[in-house]
Amino acid sequence: MRNYRIRRLIAPTRGLQQAVVLFLLGQIAFVLGVGLSFKDFIRPILSGTSAKIYGGVAQFVPPDRVAITTHYTAGILLLIGGWLSYRGIRSALEHIVETLNPGLKSGKVDRYIRKLQLAQGPRVVAIGGGTGLSTLLRGLKQETSNITAIVTVTDDGGSSGKLIKEKGIIPPGDIRNCLVALADAEKAMTDLFQHRFVNSGALTGHSLGNLLIAGLTDQNDSDFEKAVEIASDVLNIRGRVIPSTLAHVRLAARFAGGRVEYGETNIVEQPDTIQTVFLEPDNCEAHPSALEAIRQADLICIGPGSVYTSVVPNLLVPGIADAIMASTAKKVYICNVMTQPGESEGFSASRHVAAIMDCVRKRTFDYVMINTAIPTEAALQKYQGSRQHMVEADEDQIRKQGFRIIRGNLMSETDVVRHDPVKVTTRLMKLLME
Repeated sequence: MRNYRIRRLIAPTRGLQQAVVLFLLGQIAFVLGVGLSFKDFIRPILSGTSAKIYGGVAQFVPPDRVAITTHYTAGILLLIGGWLSYRGIRSALEHIVETLNPGLKSGKVDRYIRKLQLAQGPRVVAIGGGTGLSTLLRGLKQETSNITAIVTVTDDGGSSGKLIKEKGIIPPGDIRNCLVALADAEKAMTDLFQHRFVNSGALTGHSLGNLLIAGLTDQNDSDFEKAVEIASDVLNIRGRVIPSTLAHVRLAARFAGGRVEYGETNIVEQPDTIQTVFLEPDNCEAHPSALEAIRQADLICIGPGSVYTSVVPNLLVPGIADAIMASTAKKVYICNVMTQPGESEGFSASRHVAAIMDCVRKRTFDYVMINTAIPTEAALQKYQGSRQHMVEADEDQIRKQGFRIIRGNLMSETDVVRHDPVKVTTRLMKLLME
């Protein structure tokens, strides 16, 4: 992490090594030229100018104050000269950036430097799906642009479900949410991607972003991966978003008594408690870029998100869990703030951990991040109506499971209770610095 701090410090010069070398060579040549011509040309000019300034100062101050006043004048001129040089260079850079990108608003140079600093941030892999993953990404992108979001592809409801049936593509909904979360584009563009049609005939229920990804897939010979890359460029995202697998897979769940149900939407509607989940087929291949990102990561975040339908499906893709176990990165499971009906009703934090371990059968994280703040009574009563409760932070049980705990107020309470992306990211960055 010391190297990470150094990279952030020198980030403004990244990619400018050749320019810096040429500048230094030019300065050396200039100084040598000044030295060679100093005696016969420059010195007489400087001496004459200094004499005039000295004489001008002598007309207004007592003789015993002339020397010190001249020194102060020289210092002021140096400061003015340095400031004017800085302003000149900054103005030139702003003009260049504005010429290349006329739509860029104020603070052009600051944004350029900020972008370079983010490029030197830690390599973070975030694994999950749904609103939990997109919430986390909004915080992570403030600290680094070296983000890889590995997203579940088992969603079969809503707009994504319709596109699976009609176009045969990988469900784009969770991927779209992650693209928007990482976007550095104008708000109007991200709002456009998130627009959902209402009372629009055959388009009702569809998200415009999902339709755009489907259209890009058609334009690129059914290459879903290429479509996501183009959408990423359009939104100018910080990082990249990739599916955990490019195969078409279904989520299956086994309930009490051995009954098996298929399809994510169908599973969460069942009244019984889920015992375990698995993928069908179970021999799908992990995305190669996902495995490579895990191998190179400094930090791996699992969750937050629906434990059985957002978190576990990624870890069930063959190769993902093994790659995480082999990684030297710090691995954190970010536990949910609230339970979810039909999936984690009555679950404490340790039950969430146990559910993942029971399904995956491999230790894919070392830390468990849990929220210890309590929502307002009004918020809790509102959630009780939808059979949701606050996740109990049973720290002792988690320690008995063999995990280290990251605890604290990680909550944001607005119209809903969820993780605060800034609070969570701050704790994750602190963990990296330890």
